[in-house]
Amino acid sequence: MKKKTQTKRSFDVREYLETGGVKRKVVNYRKNQVIFTQGDESRSVLYLQSGSVKITVNSSGGKEAVIALLQPGDFFGEGSIAGQSLRVSTAIAMGPTSALEIEKREMLRVIHEENEFSDRFVAHMLKRNVRVEEDLVDQLFNSSEKRLARALLLVARYGKEERREKIVVRVSQETLAEMIGTTRGRVSFFMNKFRKLGFIKYNGGLQVNDSLLRVILHD
Repeated sequence: MKKKTQTKRSFDVREYLETGGVKRKVVNYRKNQVIFTQGDESRSVLYLQSGSVKITVNSSGGKEAVIALLQPGDFFGEGSIAGQSLRVSTAIAMGPTSALEIEKREMLRVIHEENEFSDRFVAHMLKRNVRVEEDLVDQLFNSSEKRLARALLLVARYGKEERREKIVVRVSQETLAEMIGTTRGRVSFFMNKFRKLGFIKYNGGLQVNDSLLRVILHD
């Protein structure tokens, strides 16, 4: 008689953090509320449950740049366990947002004791590092049109779902301009161009079609 093979259930990070005996607290934020500010003491890691978060950095001259838009399932503030005593960026809720806040000491304990969680967290960190490198290349070598196309695809989580169209969070043209290092006028020009070509749609929210990838691939 054949034994039934049991398929191992994939590890669910969110379920583990919510039910796995991890010391954490739920924190809620209003639209445009600051979660932490560049220069604050770095004491915890946050896991985004719902809503969206904008990560920005400010230069000594007061210039602000958006370096990431986060969605549910993302960690942020992880520099606290990598030796950063102060926050190197600012996190702002883009709408009603809920997150799990885990103190630095507890996060380190979980990473050491739960191998599957540790593997997923390390994978997250590696992906974030690759993203930073790709952003640098993007800024150095690509036109503002290609940078905008890439930013929209990243926000829409291109390649992570099978749907041909992705509805993304409401992102202002000012925010997109800060992300790609150009003016709001240039963003408006290219957004209209993408809409006319059928790459994006405005329908109560912004829809990004996978066909927008053609802008990046075209030389």
